[in-house]
Amino acid sequence: MLSHLLQVAVVLIVLQASVTYALPQAQIVQNQSNATFFNPLDRGGRFFAAFDPADSGPGEPLNVIISGTSSPQVLTDDGVLHFARAIGFSNDCISFGSNGSPQVANLGDGNGPQPAVFELREDFGNVGTGVCIEQLIGGNHFRVYRQNGTLADSGALFLAVSSELNVLHNHTISADGYNRGRDFLVQGAVGQKSFNGTIFSTVAQNLTGVMPSGSNNVNHNISVDGNAVLLTVTIM
Repeated sequence: MLSHLLQVAVVLIVLQASVTYALPQAQIVQNQSNATFFNPLDRGGRFFAAFDPADSGPGEPLNVIISGTSSPQVLTDDGVLHFARAIGFSNDCISFGSNGSPQVANLGDGNGPQPAVFELREDFGNVGTGVCIEQLIGGNHFRVYRQNGTLADSGALFLAVSSELNVLHNHTISADGYNRGRDFLVQGAVGQKSFNGTIFSTVAQNLTGVMPSGSNNVNHNISVDGNAVLLTVTIM
């Protein structure tokens, strides 16, 4: 069954149309606070995204942060999507089974629990249709949340990153999938990466112990190490 679905995904990649993905010159809002990010815990938020609309139940760790001091264009919707494509992620092409359930995150910025800006999946080097492979056989994916409320307007992007199983397992998070998913994304992001002529230079900083370690209040009772990684992304 899975091999048949993989064949379908390969056919979609072969039929992929030529599409130009240009980085639009969108209006850029400068980070007036010049902060890398504000700790959500300081203002009633937390380092987890949850299915509960009140963001009070078990959740998935916000284990990667794109710094608010990154190039301003990176922090826009178009900019982070282009960065994601440069490091091997894209948005969904079509749905095969579960496409993930909506989750909200309270980043302590005064906006309260907010839905993700979007969800991106590993594209295996094929922007547009490669995501179908991830939806079939599993891989890395992440949700993006923006910290931009009046109480903590850093502009930073908080990512809930994880590694998931294939469609036959309904995209359940894999064993140690939160730590492994974070580490896989960071490894692929650090250094210089490019997409469609735009070069992104990324450096990483470990944020040790920013959330509780262990499996308490974590989706699927999967243990996490309590750490996150801060990425500063600069357009060259």
